[in-house]
Amino acid sequence: MSHDMKKTVVIVDDTPENLRLLAQILSEQGYRVRSAPNGERAIATIQKERPDLILLDIVMPEMDGFEVCRWLKEDERFKDIPIIFISALNEVFDKVAAFSIGAVDYITKPFQIEEVLARVHTHLSLVEMRETFQAQNQQLHDQNRELEAFAHTVAHDLKSPLAVLVGSLELLRSDADPADDQALKILGLSTNAAHKMNSIIDELLLLASIRKEEVQTAPIEMGSVVEQAFTRLSHMVNRYQPEVIAPNTWPIAHGYAPWVEEVWVNYLSNGLKYGGQPPILELGAVQQPDGICFYVKDNGKGLDPDGQLRLFTEFTRLDKIRAQGHGLGLSIVRRIMDKLGGNFGVESTPGQGSFFYFTLPLN
Repeated sequence: MSHDMKKTVVIVDDTPENLRLLAQILSEQGYRVRSAPNGERAIATIQKERPDLILLDIVMPEMDGFEVCRWLKEDERFKDIPIIFISALNEVFDKVAAFSIGAVDYITKPFQIEEVLARVHTHLSLVEMRETFQAQNQQLHDQNRELEAFAHTVAHDLKSPLAVLVGSLELLRSDADPADDQALKILGLSTNAAHKMNSIIDELLLLASIRKEEVQTAPIEMGSVVEQAFTRLSHMVNRYQPEVIAPNTWPIAHGYAPWVEEVWVNYLSNGLKYGGQPPILELGAVQQPDGICFYVKDNGKGLDPDGQLRLFTEFTRLDKIRAQGHGLGLSIVRRIMDKLGGNFGVESTPGQGSFFYFTLPLN
């Protein structure tokens, strides 16, 4: 063990022979050792310089090992220091008491040198692993925050120039010569691509906001939410010409209306794209003991079990040919329902369509 990497071990024992033997053993292995003959001296030396590990005798006059351990575990500065009890006591209830107040291990006297060294090494290694993991976790957290901020900034900054591009393409399309089929086709493809880019940016921004934002839930007028979702999808409705079956009235559930609208938009657009030709979409709600289940049933070709498992995973899509989506939509559903405390999923049989659902609490 190099000098820079030396770990400090405090030994607490009221028997001088034990102190000398343990100090010699650990020093020969390269550890820095400080000794204390009683509980009061132990606390004083620990307060002066925080050690990496403590070997603590239980039976000592005035302040026993249990009291020292409790005192250390109540102090934020020292509560994470691993404590190994050393005592001639070996009854089960003593071991239980030792672990219950925060000790990490227990060695009985007379102890073997190899056992002491092995346990000291093990628990110091565990501390190093925990510290490394915490540092890596903090680094990952910081990198994720930077990445989210970067993605949000890029997506937000793309909105304005893209809006100009979409407007220009729409203007060119409206002024194009109706007889120039090639120009109309190119402008149509370009306009659709620009709208798709705009949709991707909106969903990226939505994903970022869902992760960070906390919202207040309230009763939702689901009929209005569904109507607004269809309004947003009017271009798809005009394209696919679906048959829609929906109830005249909807039950009241609790949630956050803007996010629930996003769930409907994603389920409905999924049904429009993957439903039959033409799509038949059946919308409804079923009251359950723990809430209300809302659903969209389509007449598409259905999904096999593997497809169902992949469906709500980010950045995947089912049909590369027909799908106009990009894999973000149903992952948004997952994020939203996780935040609202609801359930979501799909039931499907190949050749018999799919049943997409989400649940919200009654109150």
